[in-house]
Amino acid sequence: MIRLSRLASARIVLALGASAAVLSACAYNEALGRSQFLIVDNAALSQQSTAAWREAIAKPGVITTGAQVQRIRSVGDRLVQAAGLGGRPWEYAVFTNDSPNAFVLPSGQIGVTTSLLALVQNDDQLASVIGHEIGHVVANHAAERASSQTATSLGLATAGGAVGRYSDAVNAYGGLAAQYMLLLPYSRRDELEADRLGVDYMQAAGFRPSQAVALWRLMAAQRQTQTPQFASTHPSDATRIEMLQQYIASRGWN
Repeated sequence: MIRLSRLASARIVLALGASAAVLSACAYNEALGRSQFLIVDNAALSQQSTAAWREAIAKPGVITTGAQVQRIRSVGDRLVQAAGLGGRPWEYAVFTNDSPNAFVLPSGQIGVTTSLLALVQNDDQLASVIGHEIGHVVANHAAERASSQTATSLGLATAGGAVGRYSDAVNAYGGLAAQYMLLLPYSRRDELEADRLGVDYMQAAGFRPSQAVALWRLMAAQRQTQTPQFASTHPSDATRIEMLQQYIASRGWN
């Protein structure tokens, strides 16, 4: 008989318990039309992401009032309602940054950079960015990623990290956000799902879905001189444009 140490036995018990949790952690997301592995939910992330937001907006160069923020709020609130997330308060802020970028936190905060505001040519293009970010919330992408990473820490899955590549964004938006991996890039699948959901919310909110394609063409053009963080999470500009065009045409929104 092979005898196991107490530590080895404990690890086996932990692994078995975690494996059972994995088997019962699949949830179907109607917006995505697929099941997700979720052992962490948005409610569990809310306290962490709120703390990250408070740290982020306390930094120099962050604008929380005025015309720019009001513009984002005006567009964002329409999209939030269209996405069915209007039952809670949302916060908006503008971050002084040279890279066209935007982000959302599960607790209901959206940040947009000054560079992105300078890039978009109309509110419809701004709506395509904000709608995309709201799509990540509806899709539970942050919770799905956190669940995968939690499973990884238990030895149930493997995943590669990309913290170093995105250190500039993390430094700009706060160390706590980095700690909880709230601002790291999503996968290619997640980004394309958020693109599709964002277009749905644009249409429902009265914005022009075709401007999502126009926005990505602008992003592709300025990408020739710099790599925008908003566009750097795997899907190529050409792929995103093609997928958006196909989806918009399939819905008859041309």
